Amino acid sequence: MSFTLLPAVDVVGGQAVRLDQGEAGTEKSYGPPLEAALRWRDAGASWLHFVDLDAAFGRGSNHELMAEITRQLDINVELTGGIRDDASLERALATGARRVNIGTAALENPEWTARAIDRYGEAIAIDIAVREEGGQWRTKGNGWTSSGGDLWEVLEFFDSVGCARFVVTDVSRDGTLTGPNVDLLRDVSAATDAMVTASGGVARVDDVVEISRYASEGIDSVIIGKALYERRFTLEDALAALASAER
Repeated sequence: MSFTLLPAVDVVGGQAVRLDQGEAGTEKSYGPPLEAALRWRDAGASWLHFVDLDAAFGRGSNHELMAEITRQLDINVELTGGIRDDASLERALATGARRVNIGTAALENPEWTARAIDRYGEAIAIDIAVREEGGQWRTKGNGWTSSGGDLWEVLEFFDSVGCARFVVTDVSRDGTLTGPNVDLLRDVSAATDAMVTASGGVARVDDVVEISRYASEGIDSVIIGKALYERRFTLEDALAALASAER
């Protein structure tokens, strides 16, 4: 099974940024998002993980800019952030994005989200951000600031309505360069027939290769953000390491 890398472009106020553990106020700017998107495309990316953080936090929108960039790219785009009703979902899909991730709405309005899955199928992924609290994995919404219930109950519901993909982030690892939570990813993958995209904590090429070892278990892709922006390794390095590991 092939393994996919999704470099991330998170947008705040029209700029590409990275956060520490998803917390507002920890933004570090990396310039225009179009430049970042084109850089990852030119480095060999076949997918882009494109996030409207202002919309996710409910404090504005970068939709027009992100729609323009999505239309300019000749690679697959996964669009997320603030998609919570029919209008925002249809607007996101109208950009030409190959896939749309639904996070907060999946927790607050699961029945609507289930109808979206029924209508659009593999074009919808459920974005599950979690943090361990009191020995339990709790889901997080509204830019990871609110609690949305038990991870396994959320997973069971969306698995039952035919979700094709879960994007799983351990919030405590995101933007920290401390390594991915592989045990959590494998536990989630074992609990669903859907594919799993890993997110959060990737710091080294070895982290990417390690996650790829579990592609046969259904973990078929990984989102990489801060490690690329901080030049811990290049996208070309990671793609080359994956190619070697798959031989």
